[in-house]
Amino acid sequence: MSILSGREVLLEEINEPLEGLGSISQVSGFFELNGQLTCRRCGTSERSKRQAAPCSCGPDCYYCTNCLQMGKIKRCSILYTEKEQNQFLPLEEPILTWNGTLSRQQQEASKELVATIEKDGKRLVWATTGAGKTEMIFKGIEVALRSKKRICIASPRVDVCLELAPRLTSAFQKVPQVLLYGGTEESYRYTQLVLATTHQLMRFKQAFDVLIIDEIDAFPFHIDETLQFAAQKAKKDNGSLIYLSATPDKKMQREIKQGTLAASILPARYHGFPLPVPHLIWNGNWQKRIRQKKTTGKFFYCIQQLIAKKRRFLIFLPNIALMQKLAEQLRELYPDKQFATVYAEDPERKEKVLAMRHENYDWLLTTSILERGVTFKDIDVLVLGAEDPTFTEAALVQIAGRAGRHRDFPTGTVLFFYYGQTKAIKRAVKQIKQMNRLAFERGLVEKC
Repeated sequence: MSILSGREVLLEEINEPLEGLGSISQVSGFFELNGQLTCRRCGTSERSKRQAAPCSCGPDCYYCTNCLQMGKIKRCSILYTEKEQNQFLPLEEPILTWNGTLSRQQQEASKELVATIEKDGKRLVWATTGAGKTEMIFKGIEVALRSKKRICIASPRVDVCLELAPRLTSAFQKVPQVLLYGGTEESYRYTQLVLATTHQLMRFKQAFDVLIIDEIDAFPFHIDETLQFAAQKAKKDNGSLIYLSATPDKKMQREIKQGTLAASILPARYHGFPLPVPHLIWNGNWQKRIRQKKTTGKFFYCIQQLIAKKRRFLIFLPNIALMQKLAEQLRELYPDKQFATVYAEDPERKEKVLAMRHENYDWLLTTSILERGVTFKDIDVLVLGAEDPTFTEAALVQIAGRAGRHRDFPTGTVLFFYYGQTKAIKRAVKQIKQMNRLAFERGLVEKC
């Protein structure tokens, strides 16, 4: 088997000699599409995304700035590719080593997923936060593996991939897997089962018979056409496509109503308890208070109450600067407490999330980066500045969903502190209540 099978990469990205790799094809870094020069890796054709640069090939060379973080694609670049061969090592039985049980709604969704994969179809799994959507894809993956199909589970967020990796490893203990994301120390190797960020899909071409995209509404996938291009490029033309989301956008919801998109809708959490409904608390000009180092008001009162009750919690804020200022104030107020701040570019992000999971922190201050893809055992959730545009309807629903996820701790308090109520706040609360009501009507929860 060749490590180039189903790949489309630069020479420096190949960690083996080219000799003996099989029937390799070479293609140019740019190609013409509808009369426009287009980057072959990310699909962008915008002139503003091309940067002129001196090159050994001549003075007229340029490179794509849109996917520069994946390595420089120049006009003269050569990409190496080989058709996907689906040449896998024989799998040991049992393929699926997960011994858990599915709830009634999970079983129904699992059967629908298996049927979709067998028919090379397309489906959305609309599962409320904490519904257990990871477990319900296991049977479909097993069926695909047994059918000699190649599978990729992709997500826009690194945190989601890091959370999924050990669960997939545990569920398919005898199946070789690879985890791909920016900054990983693991070298690429050819495997039948792949877990990757959606950015990594740019390095694949017609590779996957089954592509499962988790958290499709997460930033930046839902607004980045190049990532959507990469997903279509990575999937085989006749492959199946599975979307997973707790908060699909309005376009997808319309397609469901119109019958153009098959969907499995799961309104209840796997443990049978309703979603925590956020409490909305007016908090005045909270940004001014932080800048003036004032530690009075409803927010600080609630912090004090949570600490008195020995509760662990997450505090979400809309930007890093205010988060760091608030952290300084909390350190002065509670010098004996253990906590940290975390954000997207934080070099210790993984370690801090792990420390919170191991209960080494009393609380964690975070930007919206932890709105999804992370599970902590028994926590409450606070949003300071819920009116900020950063906190969209989908983001607020996901944030609220961090509470009450564990079977042994199925409840939790969610507090949205705001200066002015927004449509996003109101719609998020409405969506949570609607899901609880639907779950109650289906007999999946005892109360809503």
